[in-house]
Amino acid sequence: MPRVTLYGSDKCSFCLRAEHLLRHKGVVPEKIDIAVDARHRDEMMRRSGGRRSMPQIFIGSVHVGGFDELAELDRRGLLDSLLSTA
Repeated sequence: MPRVTLYGSDKCSFCLRAEHLLRHKGVVPEKIDIAVDARHRDEMMRRSGGRRSMPQIFIGSVHVGGFDELAELDRRGLLDSLLSTA
Protein backbone atom coordinates (compact mmCIF):
# COMPACT_ATOMS: atom_id res chain seq x y z
CA MET A 1 0.00 0.00 0.00
CA PRO A 2 1.40 3.41 -0.91
CA ARG A 3 2.17 6.14 1.56
CA VAL A 4 -0.74 8.55 1.90
CA THR A 5 0.03 12.10 3.02
CA LEU A 6 -2.65 14.51 4.17
CA TYR A 7 -1.66 18.15 4.65
CA GLY A 8 -4.23 19.93 6.78
CA SER A 9 -5.32 20.78 10.29
CA ASP A 10 -7.27 19.06 13.06
CA LYS A 11 -9.66 22.03 13.03
CA CYS A 12 -10.53 21.63 9.33
CA SER A 13 -13.80 19.76 8.75
CA PHE A 14 -12.81 18.73 5.21
CA CYS A 15 -9.51 17.37 6.57
CA LEU A 16 -11.38 15.30 9.14
CA ARG A 17 -13.76 13.99 6.47
CA ALA A 18 -10.85 13.03 4.22
CA GLU A 19 -9.13 11.24 7.09
CA HIS A 20 -12.37 9.40 7.93
CA LEU A 21 -12.80 8.25 4.31
CA LEU A 22 -9.21 7.05 4.12
CA ARG A 23 -9.49 5.20 7.44
CA HIS A 24 -12.71 3.60 6.19
CA LYS A 25 -10.58 2.28 3.29
CA GLY A 26 -8.09 0.85 5.78
CA VAL A 27 -5.50 3.59 5.29
CA VAL A 28 -3.93 5.60 8.09
CA PRO A 29 -2.63 8.74 6.40
CA GLU A 30 0.48 10.57 7.47
CA LYS A 31 -1.02 13.81 8.74
CA ILE A 32 1.04 16.97 8.42
CA ASP A 33 -0.49 19.85 10.39
CA ILE A 34 0.29 22.99 8.42
CA ALA A 35 -0.92 25.19 11.29
CA VAL A 36 1.99 24.03 13.46
CA ASP A 37 4.85 25.07 11.19
CA ALA A 38 4.79 27.48 8.24
CA ARG A 39 7.40 25.34 6.48
CA HIS A 40 4.77 22.59 6.14
CA ARG A 41 2.38 25.03 4.44
CA ASP A 42 5.16 26.05 2.04
CA GLU A 43 5.92 22.38 1.34
CA MET A 44 2.22 21.66 0.71
CA MET A 45 1.94 24.57 -1.70
CA ARG A 46 5.10 23.56 -3.55
CA ARG A 47 3.99 19.93 -3.91
CA SER A 48 0.42 20.83 -4.92
CA GLY A 49 1.26 23.44 -7.53
CA GLY A 50 0.40 26.44 -5.36
CA ARG A 51 -2.82 25.28 -3.77
CA ARG A 52 -3.55 26.85 -0.38
CA SER A 53 -6.78 25.08 0.57
CA MET A 54 -6.91 22.20 3.02
CA PRO A 55 -6.60 19.34 2.84
CA GLN A 56 -4.13 18.49 0.11
CA ILE A 57 -3.81 14.74 -0.28
CA PHE A 58 -1.08 12.70 -1.92
CA ILE A 59 -1.25 8.98 -2.58
CA GLY A 60 2.32 7.98 -3.23
CA SER A 61 3.58 10.70 -5.57
CA VAL A 62 0.10 11.33 -7.04
CA HIS A 63 -1.52 14.61 -6.00
CA VAL A 64 -5.20 13.80 -5.49
CA GLY A 65 -6.25 17.30 -4.44
CA GLY A 66 -8.67 18.01 -1.61
CA PHE A 67 -11.55 16.18 -0.02
CA ASP A 68 -13.92 16.77 -2.95
CA GLU A 69 -11.50 15.15 -5.39
CA LEU A 70 -10.85 12.27 -2.99
CA ALA A 71 -14.58 11.64 -2.56
CA GLU A 72 -15.12 11.85 -6.34
CA LEU A 73 -12.46 9.19 -6.90
CA ASP A 74 -14.27 7.00 -4.39
CA ARG A 75 -17.68 7.60 -6.03
CA ARG A 76 -16.24 6.67 -9.42
CA GLY A 77 -14.70 3.48 -8.03
CA LEU A 78 -11.14 4.63 -8.69
CA LEU A 79 -9.86 5.25 -5.17
CA ASP A 80 -9.36 1.60 -4.24
CA SER A 81 -7.18 0.92 -7.26
CA LEU A 82 -5.15 4.07 -6.68
CA LEU A 83 -4.60 3.05 -3.06
CA SER A 84 -3.42 -0.39 -4.10
CA THR A 85 -1.18 0.56 -7.04
CA ALA A 86 0.34 4.01 -6.47
